[in-house]
Amino acid sequence: MSLHVVFLGTAGSIPTPKRSLPAVAIQRKGELLLLDCGEGTQRQMVQAKIGFHRKTKVFITHMHGDHVLGLPGLLQTMSLMDREKKLEIYGPLGIEAFVEAMKQTVQFTLTFPTEVFKIENGGKVCGEKEYEVHAVLADHVIPSLAYAFIEKPRAGKFYPEKAKILGVPEGPLWSRLQHGYAVELPNGRTVKPEEMVGPKRIGRKIVYTGDTRPSKSLVEFALNADLLIHDATFDDDLEERAREDGHSTPSQAATVAKEAKAKRLVLTHISARYEDSGILLEQAKKVFPFVHVAEDFMKIDIPLSF
Repeated sequence: MSLHVVFLGTAGSIPTPKRSLPAVAIQRKGELLLLDCGEGTQRQMVQAKIGFHRKTKVFITHMHGDHVLGLPGLLQTMSLMDREKKLEIYGPLGIEAFVEAMKQTVQFTLTFPTEVFKIENGGKVCGEKEYEVHAVLADHVIPSLAYAFIEKPRAGKFYPEKAKILGVPEGPLWSRLQHGYAVELPNGRTVKPEEMVGPKRIGRKIVYTGDTRPSKSLVEFALNADLLIHDATFDDDLEERAREDGHSTPSQAATVAKEAKAKRLVLTHISARYEDSGILLEQAKKVFPFVHVAEDFMKIDIPLSF
């Protein structure tokens, strides 16, 4: 089952010729989860060939303009494309008023329903059959959230040779065993799933911090993440500036990834001062080797664990 992460916007605060404002897309099956929605996100989606008609959820980290001002344009474009599916929007205090003000003042008619969810203290904020989205408070200069996309565990590996030895006929009984149900054979014997199915396999986990200082709570939140996407607005020499503005440096982001035992780290929300982001990568790699600096339209595949 494919799971892709597409970086639509990787700049911090203001766009540059090479970087649009913050937006990250998670594509899974026929669904899109959009993390933040900076100005011009819909244009980036067109460039990345991400459709406007699929099931979509938008998760806003905080109410600074570079993370939320793309919503009006996104909704208008979706309407012009005759979208009909409901759009779910999640965010901190203020998101409801923002969406309502947009509907009342911007002169276009939505062709689809919207549902807005206000998040105050984190925890599980969205639950679907195969995954959940959790939130935790980040450490920024205004109330801000970090999000974790977490797949639910999958059924364990099924061993057909064991099923044949035990006389379980191929077909529906195999499926029931793989999904954790005992079955009764024609001879009256009961076969339990643990006799031929391995332990459940952990799902994939993607964590997006939004704008934040490094924190222990984020380390715990990102524990064992397959991919950690972390704020790295300023280089290590500007650590004091980063602290004052509620951001992180590459070494700080890398330390969070290392302590969280993340598999991969991507640095984003890059200040316009870094036309060449090589210094950011160099500083992070001294702490955590499995790191990249995000670029607009960079795509990462997150494989299943078998």
